[in-house]
Amino acid sequence: MRTNELAHEISRETIEYRRDIHQHPEASMHEFRTTDRICEELDKLGVNYKRMEPTGVVAEVKGTKADSDKLIVLRGDIDALSIAEKTDLPFKSVNEGFMHACGHDTHNAMLLGAVKVILKMRDEFAGTVRFLFQPGEETCEGAPAMIKQGALDGADYAFGIHISSTLPCGHIAAMPGASHAATDRYWITINGKTAHGADPKNGVDAAVAGAATVMALQTLVSREYDPADPLVVTVGQIHSGSRFNIIPGKCEIEGTVRTYSREIHDEIQDTLTRVAKNTAAAFRCTADVRYDKIAEVNYNDEEAYALGVKSAEKVAPGKVEMGTPTMGGEDFSFYTSHTKCAFFSLGARWPDESKVFSQHHESVLFDESALETGVALYAQLAIDSLEELNK
Repeated sequence: MRTNELAHEISRETIEYRRDIHQHPEASMHEFRTTDRICEELDKLGVNYKRMEPTGVVAEVKGTKADSDKLIVLRGDIDALSIAEKTDLPFKSVNEGFMHACGHDTHNAMLLGAVKVILKMRDEFAGTVRFLFQPGEETCEGAPAMIKQGALDGADYAFGIHISSTLPCGHIAAMPGASHAATDRYWITINGKTAHGADPKNGVDAAVAGAATVMALQTLVSREYDPADPLVVTVGQIHSGSRFNIIPGKCEIEGTVRTYSREIHDEIQDTLTRVAKNTAAAFRCTADVRYDKIAEVNYNDEEAYALGVKSAEKVAPGKVEMGTPTMGGEDFSFYTSHTKCAFFSLGARWPDESKVFSQHHESVLFDESALETGVALYAQLAIDSLEELNK
């Protein structure tokens, strides 16, 4: 494939750029140096772009084959994590306490590589390819900010790629429907009345109410919703009491909710709030509930998925496989409410099995030979989808 050939030609510079970005990781929505570097590279290429607020870049390349108003969006995220890197890489992080442990440095590099490939192929397609160098994925702030600033306006399709440290190198995986769960966070504060442990009749025990609430929350999964629709309700923290002989007047519970169902996601806040308040009331307590919806269900449109799989098979024949959904969150999900989307995993498993770690690990490594495949896949997704739209 021509995309593979062009991606191979620039593979060395793609890797060198990735290493520079890896060495200078930045927090979500604070990717100022990263944004400067992207703009610097786009200036060299003569590509039109817009700096977003507060960070991030949107660039466009228009095909010259014919006039067309069709538009494809390619997205790569650019932020890092607050993790102290413990690899032995010669280009390890110089920003203490921050690391590209999720591989967004590779997304940045692959997307820039795709800009270069698309530029060289602009006389072979009609329409526009828009490149989203998106900030703030880890905090799920970036996609909404980009959408608000018009990054998805006019898009016919949007495609994303995420590197994987566990998928075999060069393999591509995806699935139709939900690929990542909706991700929520909740806080429950149960209010009772403090009393001496020797005088329980004069207190209202928030710890007991809290324990009952934890148990009651489990019925959301087992009794409130269809067991065929996966739902996770996790209690991650419980804090109550100050001394061994004091009945606590407050109990604080914090956790997360995950689901692949858009319908459940629409309802679960009200359901959890009802259960928490009514359980607390049964123990003469009150409950205050805060509920934050962090990410939506990342939903692969069947049409976009089918188009994308065809592109993937051209780029990596014999290495395209059916993916499995994850209960992890992904803010690409916000794009799926605005246009037809598909999201792909790209394998970059390290060849030494003793050094294979999951993403977000302080020692995670990515095989850089996968970047060439990622560059080609981004470009092929755009070329093929524009060709289909212009039929």
